[in-house]
Amino acid sequence: MKLNGHFTTLLKGTVNLNQTRLDQLDGRVTAIMNFLNSDSILGPLILGTTRQGSWAHRTIIKPVAGKKDEFDADFLLNLTIVEAWTPTPSEYLNALYAALKRSSTYKSMVVKKNRCVRINYTGDCHVDIVPHLVQPGGLQVIVNSEEEKFEETDPEGYTEWMKEKDSLTGGNLRKVIRLVKYLRDSKDTFSIPSVILTALLGERVQVYDTDNRYSGVATTLVHLIEDLATWLALNPQMPIIADPSCPQTSFNHRWDQDRYTNFAKHIQSYATRMRTALDEQDKDKSIKLWQDLFGDGFRAPATTTEASLAKAEQPALREAATRAPSEKFIEEMGLRLAGGRRARIEARVANPIGTGSADLRRTGFAPVGRDIYFTVTTDAPQPYEIWWKIRNHGPDAENAQGLRGEIKPGRGTRIHERTKYRGRHYVEVWIVKDGKIVASDHHDVVIR
Repeated sequence: MKLNGHFTTLLKGTVNLNQTRLDQLDGRVTAIMNFLNSDSILGPLILGTTRQGSWAHRTIIKPVAGKKDEFDADFLLNLTIVEAWTPTPSEYLNALYAALKRSSTYKSMVVKKNRCVRINYTGDCHVDIVPHLVQPGGLQVIVNSEEEKFEETDPEGYTEWMKEKDSLTGGNLRKVIRLVKYLRDSKDTFSIPSVILTALLGERVQVYDTDNRYSGVATTLVHLIEDLATWLALNPQMPIIADPSCPQTSFNHRWDQDRYTNFAKHIQSYATRMRTALDEQDKDKSIKLWQDLFGDGFRAPATTTEASLAKAEQPALREAATRAPSEKFIEEMGLRLAGGRRARIEARVANPIGTGSADLRRTGFAPVGRDIYFTVTTDAPQPYEIWWKIRNHGPDAENAQGLRGEIKPGRGTRIHERTKYRGRHYVEVWIVKDGKIVASDHHDVVIR
């Protein structure tokens, strides 16, 4: 059974980091930044900060009771380029570490890591501060001090990617990520960095019958874990796990084959157990099956008021947008969803005078009158078909009868579009093999 009220109780009472501690985290980061900005050496180099990871994605969870777990939060420290440090990127990390060691408050709390400086609040949390630069031309980089090099990154693009995937699930993806992180921390059966877990679960979100597949926390959890189990079974050797917003950057250095193999084994088991719990129609038996996974925190709301609030929090099926005159939906095309493979759209906006292009998620929007090139990559084996959909929204497109929405097979891995209408549009793609959809992706396109 879905037992949405029980999942709301579990999230609120056991899993979610409470607002008091989030406020405390904000206060700690503010205090850290007040000190760093006042530092006579580092302060003049600071341009600002950017949240990243679980803090930005809203997937931080409470440390598991009875264990020594701590929650963590990361943020980028945006710094001015120092030309003298270009040959030795670790100098940025050294400067940050030295500044914090000059503080009577933080000097005993700091640890220098490979890409960040960590401030430990023992028994509660740690805050990782990551030096971040924007190089000429707009390339964003962080420091790898062990290899003495810069690594490309796009934290805001990753956050936007996460928001798009979460939106497709009606807001349930971030709840599922929290639940699986809690399962990881409470069971200790597998180990996976949160940034990789977010990428793996987010990439399992399929653009197919989303109102039913992701209609609540339980159904979203089961579908995503089953899809993840299928993908893992097809990839016994750990593949390259790329940053969804920065495909040339790999997360593999954070994991290894042994932990990947163990993770795959347990996800197969959890997928079976979760499906059994969801399909069980006897309420008491279903509760027991879910409790075997998530513990006694999985229980009914304590009061009628809490039950009403839990029901109100469940996302309603999203209202279907008004169909454009020529629009088609993939569910109508006679294709069955199989899943198990990955598809990823990269959108690049051509610069106006032929001087290269920029990643659309990084820029956030494209001006009217630009060329955009959409490229899909997939791990599906050939042969397969690629089906694309372009859907425009807003008065500009409507007045010009340019809403579109057709689904076109056979356009290849790369398509070209010209921006014409202001508004928030989207592009979708499906990888079709033997009459079944094995992968899909969605990319928002904001035009101003």
